[in-house]
Amino acid sequence: MIQYKKVAFHTLGCKLNFSETSTLARSFGEAGYARVEMEDHPDVLVINTCSVTEQADRKCRNIVSRAIRHNPGVYVAVIGCYAQLKPNDIAAIPGVDLVLGAGEKFNIIQHVEGSPKNGHAHVATSEIRDVKTFIPSYSSGDRTRTFLKVQDGCNYFCAFCTIPLARGRSRSAAINETLDEAKHAIASGAKEIVLTGVNIGDFGTAYGETLLQLVEKLDALQGVERFRISSIEPNLLTEDIIAFVASSKKFMPHFHIPLQSGSDEILSAMRRRYRTDLYRARIAHIKSQLPDCGIGVDVITGFPSESEERFAETRQFLLDLPISYLHVFTYSERDNTTALRLNDVVPVPVRHQRTQVLRMISEKKKRAFCEAHAGSTRPVLWEGEQDEGTMYGFTDNYIRVKTSFNASLTNTITATTLGKPDSDNVCLAMHH
Repeated sequence: MIQYKKVAFHTLGCKLNFSETSTLARSFGEAGYARVEMEDHPDVLVINTCSVTEQADRKCRNIVSRAIRHNPGVYVAVIGCYAQLKPNDIAAIPGVDLVLGAGEKFNIIQHVEGSPKNGHAHVATSEIRDVKTFIPSYSSGDRTRTFLKVQDGCNYFCAFCTIPLARGRSRSAAINETLDEAKHAIASGAKEIVLTGVNIGDFGTAYGETLLQLVEKLDALQGVERFRISSIEPNLLTEDIIAFVASSKKFMPHFHIPLQSGSDEILSAMRRRYRTDLYRARIAHIKSQLPDCGIGVDVITGFPSESEERFAETRQFLLDLPISYLHVFTYSERDNTTALRLNDVVPVPVRHQRTQVLRMISEKKKRAFCEAHAGSTRPVLWEGEQDEGTMYGFTDNYIRVKTSFNASLTNTITATTLGKPDSDNVCLAMHH
């Protein structure tokens, strides 16, 4: 058997991918591999891919060719969402040795050691409907904040989305197993744990358990100071969860709630599970319970049939909502999604123009939220040094704050008075 000794990872896409890469890195470590950077001539390079962004194929090709240019003998394994959806496209990229789908990626070491480099790619994928196991994961390497994967897959087939095709049906572990994984993350030194998944509001259904029950149990864990719920569907963010977060010391007043469109016709065409009235009511309820809550929103521009009028509806809906920031995505066509069958396609330049309009609204919202908090004192969890002499952190309600670097602040939470936001909408910490 050939001993590969050094492994490097390159992760594209979401927080879920980062937490899974960390779990794979730990299993390589247990198998005797040293983790190195891509530039340090690894023997094995693992690329964890994403299917959500349009340039998935190009990014993957670029990384492979860059790796091989620097390091001609490297063993290249490509895994993740794009590998599940388009394994043969990836196998055709010169230099790729191994392509693993969603069901196979957690057995990567057996595959790497069992299919040596021989000039063509070994592909192992299975039908996504056969992928039913849940592998809990958490990200490590960043002591301050850890992403804990509590759920995977999705049973919602929104018209624009490939995730159910790439990650399979919704599934999670039982609460007890999830708590064990959280304890490992806490033991690794994390001060803040972000709960992540594809559709985390769906947690626990196979066991008759709920996300609220998980949140209550996590809240009681010792040794960790903060939890955040990452992204949660508006129809699954119940009043009970909001009430619990409002009463909890550990769950932060911050929600990220996908909207996708402020037009009911578009929401219906997208096959979303709610309409704007439910969304508006949910946000109003959060603000009534948690007036300082930071609220982030996902929106897609240029979905088929988004006329000027419908886009104007979305824009006005967002302007009227008491939210803190937006994540704006430009719609792009995906193979095997039902949106491909829709007429009234929006021209690509118009999509990009609408994205710019909404990004400007996001900056305004973020600025207004920061300015509303100027002069107030909030707990900030400080990260390490990032720019020359500057360090950053986030308040409980997700305002980014900066101050001059001070090593003793790293990975601590301090009560900080916020100054006015700078041109990037980062608040300056006021020191007395």
